[in-house]
Amino acid sequence: MSNLSLEWQAMAKLISQFYAKADAEPFREPVDWNSLGLFDYPQVIKKPMDLGLVKKKVNEGKYKSIHDAADDVRLIWKNCMTYNADGSDFYNLAQTMAKKFEEKFEKLCAANDVGGYSGEGGIIEEPTIEDKRAFAKCLYKISKEELGKVITDLETKSPKALIKNSAEDEVEINVDNITPLAFREVVDYVNSCGAMGGGG
Repeated sequence: MSNLSLEWQAMAKLISQFYAKADAEPFREPVDWNSLGLFDYPQVIKKPMDLGLVKKKVNEGKYKSIHDAADDVRLIWKNCMTYNADGSDFYNLAQTMAKKFEEKFEKLCAANDVGGYSGEGGIIEEPTIEDKRAFAKCLYKISKEELGKVITDLETKSPKALIKNSAEDEVEINVDNITPLAFREVVDYVNSCGAMGGGG
């Protein structure tokens, strides 16, 4: 632990803080789906993740960058929001934890001069207007399930990009509000669906 760089020490501390939260109890260890009778869990959740495992991997230096570690933390919330119904206690808890984590992680990146959030580090550039337009067009080409995954991803990584209309139970995506990092990731996902391929 003592030989970790400052940014990794900060990351280890951040994950420990979340691990110690009273609300984090469901996320500390792998979901014991067998004991809980959640027999469809392995089919729905392809890559289980928990805070205990992330903490261990950080302390053992298993990640290439703190962004990789942050992605695993996001996967914890995403898995929970994927498996549990929108509006359920677990879904709401994961959503709250996700927002708190993004706020803290963004501050950690700024404090340790780690690029990747604002593009200032030169790692992730701001998407151009053309990029945003192409992405917006592609949202019409993907399936409802794929669009649902994009919304779940944004809810976890860039909640400000979603405008909820509770009266009509609809969600709009404001492309201009997506952070550069989240934009790159959802574009990668939409690409994998084949929607951004070919001339369009």
